[in-house]
Amino acid sequence: MAQKPWLNGLGMIIVWIVLHPTMIAAQQPALSLIPIPANLQAGSGSLRVDSSFTFALAGHSEPRLGRAAERFLRQLALQTSIPLSPKPAKNSNATLMIHTGHASREIQEVGEDESYVLEVSATGAKLIAPTPLGTMHGLQTFLQLVNVSPDGFAAPAVTIHDQPRFPWRGLMIDSARHFIPLDVIRRNLDGMEAVKMNVFHWHLSENQGFRIESKKFPKLHGLGSDGLYYTQEEVRDVIAYARDRGIRVVPEFDMPGHSTAWFVGHPELASGKGPYEIERRWGIFDPAIDPTNEKVYKLLDDLIGEMARIFPDHFFHIGGDEVNGKEWDANPKIQAYMKDHGIKNNDALQAYFSGRVQKLVVKHGKIVVGWDEVLVPGVPKDIVIQSWRGQASLALAAKQGFRGILSNGYYLDLGWPAGRHYAVDPMSGDAGNLSPEEKQHILGGESCMWAEYVNAENVDSRIWPRNAAIAERLWSPQEVRDPASMYARLDFISARLEWLGLTHKTYYRRMLQRIAGPSSPEEFAALRTLADLVEPVKDYTREQTAPAQPTSATPMNRVVDAVPLESDAGRHFGELVDQYLASSCHDAALADRLRAQLSRWRDNDAQLQPLAQRSLLVKEVAARSQDLSALGAAGLAALDAIAKGQPALDSWKSEQLAVIEQAKKPKAQLLLIPAPSVQKLVEAASAGGACFAAKL
Repeated sequence: MAQKPWLNGLGMIIVWIVLHPTMIAAQQPALSLIPIPANLQAGSGSLRVDSSFTFALAGHSEPRLGRAAERFLRQLALQTSIPLSPKPAKNSNATLMIHTGHASREIQEVGEDESYVLEVSATGAKLIAPTPLGTMHGLQTFLQLVNVSPDGFAAPAVTIHDQPRFPWRGLMIDSARHFIPLDVIRRNLDGMEAVKMNVFHWHLSENQGFRIESKKFPKLHGLGSDGLYYTQEEVRDVIAYARDRGIRVVPEFDMPGHSTAWFVGHPELASGKGPYEIERRWGIFDPAIDPTNEKVYKLLDDLIGEMARIFPDHFFHIGGDEVNGKEWDANPKIQAYMKDHGIKNNDALQAYFSGRVQKLVVKHGKIVVGWDEVLVPGVPKDIVIQSWRGQASLALAAKQGFRGILSNGYYLDLGWPAGRHYAVDPMSGDAGNLSPEEKQHILGGESCMWAEYVNAENVDSRIWPRNAAIAERLWSPQEVRDPASMYARLDFISARLEWLGLTHKTYYRRMLQRIAGPSSPEEFAALRTLADLVEPVKDYTREQTAPAQPTSATPMNRVVDAVPLESDAGRHFGELVDQYLASSCHDAALADRLRAQLSRWRDNDAQLQPLAQRSLLVKEVAARSQDLSALGAAGLAALDAIAKGQPALDSWKSEQLAVIEQAKKPKAQLLLIPAPSVQKLVEAASAGGACFAAKL
């Protein structure tokens, strides 16, 4: 069920958090929870966490619960650097009493009870949950509550009644375009557990690779993966690892398009003549499975059966997206088949294919998930639609009785800021106008990490911490949506995620050091200053702006590969400018802080240029460095004009805006993030109004 009633209503503390995010961030960092619980009420005092901290398990018992509790203790010890006993206490005097009501389903299901109640007082804590899923969620909340205090480490006194808004809260990782090693998968599962996501959607086949061992059809991975694939035993280990964290694993085998790698070993499946080889480029390509070939369905029957025995989850993703139909149009046999069987067009042919594959999936005990394109007339009603096109197609599917998952707005690879993802809601737009019965068809959402421009080194940074904002959107009440509060808590959680082994922050310095090579501290600091203020170009413009056509063999060692997808420094500067302008340019302390930053930017290029002469990778961003220097000078000139209390001349404004427009243009596939905020200062300096009224 997509929307559940909150336990005991919305506590006043949640209203206070939403309305006063700055106060929460400044005064109570221990309440920097992501996701925000459904109901939280603050108590008085706090629970000290020291070496005497113990836990005890009561109620339902199973090995998974014991492992979860031991993992919780290890994590708590890492966060606090306090040695803690990993074994449960044998009496009711434990610091944290954990009671689980009953077992969850042997194979985790959509809509299982994930609720929990966590009560923390100065004398102890209690965690009560109906199932192990709720217990694991409650343990993660307790970890987020613990923070350093004047008396050492402590958790504030609170009472939390919590449960998710949506039952499907997923992350898709594409292991096919670039192979993602198992240790990276595992640490991202740890990150998912920390923010209460519960579905790992594993994209395992693509034009660039078939990434799982098939013992029935060894040519699929043997010839279609460059030797980079997961053995069946490795996959089973990942599934067990995920289940221990309350996470389902849904495999995706994309068909009938995005399937070139299949045809390297099995060209008889293809609609074209071939020959075929693993695709090295990115994009949508012509090769597609032949829906009219009975040999296709025999192989798929055996393959789906083999994979269904490996993946216990009830859902099986068949892709179904982005088939351009060119091979179908060019194949006389396919055209004759369509005519003989009354199949009017390629959409109908794909519906025919999806229908037959759906029957095979059902035969092997699974439910089909497919992208938007599988929603065509005649598709069976039990298919789940994953919408990459938006709430309109999600709502259309729900109106027709299909269950759906939203991914539009949650594509992490597009490089959007966390705030933009956070504003997207599965129940907004057309979906918000559905009837209560229709809304029940919307299961939740999934963030997507497509892998054209990621590898093992930088993939964590492309997922985290922004993915935590999406996790909150899918867990927390719909009314929890203040971006300032989210960003304040996101900074806190980002640091916490490092304790799990995620490298979304630590990778950055290593990559910049490779780019810089031998350098002085001043030169490296100059490179870091520039890198902190740029972001990669957005959406799918990177291929169009690349110096050469990117392929799967293109090294990801440039500045555009190293910098985070969202510039915290650029965002903070923008916030500072907005605060200064909101003060009618009258806050001298804010003006001094802006002046200090702008002065550093103005002078930064002189420090960086010697390094640019020695490193080709730094030289690529030399023009960006010059733009940053020009931005700093323009901002300082604007502050000087404001300080004089006289609107600047139009000619001066035109000159500064020309500089800023240059700075806004992508260079080296990078955007200079402070440019719009510096423009605000220039426009304030050249216009009569509040800034000058305050000084007259």
